[in-house]
Amino acid sequence: MQFTKKGTVLETNGTPLQVGDQLPVFQVQNRAGQTVTEDELINRVTFISVVPNINTPVCSLSTRKFNDEVGNYQNIDFYTISTNSTDEQQKWCALSDVSQMQMLSDREHDFGEKMGLWIKDASIDARSVWVVDPNGKIIYRELVEELSHEPNYDQVLEFLKNQQN
Repeated sequence: MQFTKKGTVLETNGTPLQVGDQLPVFQVQNRAGQTVTEDELINRVTFISVVPNINTPVCSLSTRKFNDEVGNYQNIDFYTISTNSTDEQQKWCALSDVSQMQMLSDREHDFGEKMGLWIKDASIDARSVWVVDPNGKIIYRELVEELSHEPNYDQVLEFLKNQQN
């Protein structure tokens, strides 16, 4: 699939998964640098924000915005996945006062490749927002086709409110 970054066309490794698809088996690293899988991460409704690089303005802004919302949602897990190393993510979190979102590193791009989000030429995953049910089924997806744009916060947060019942 094609995405753009400030007008430059970037191609993902495949077609991103759709609503109704099952999350693939994947591995990412948690804050401690330990490998975790989707089985360990998905136990209830789960929000996943995928950002290309946490050290860029839009990625930073969107992660802070979602971090500020975590407390408004009961029984929903919030994750941000980027291709940054766990060290880079921890430094960014400390500087940005982000402690509610759980940061996950896709440094090995296993998640991005299996989701159809890996942009090899830029070594990043495409910006996107996902919500999955407790069984790992995708129930919401937003692909932000221009990577320098922010996701639709209101739309996904409203969707999450409806998942709390």
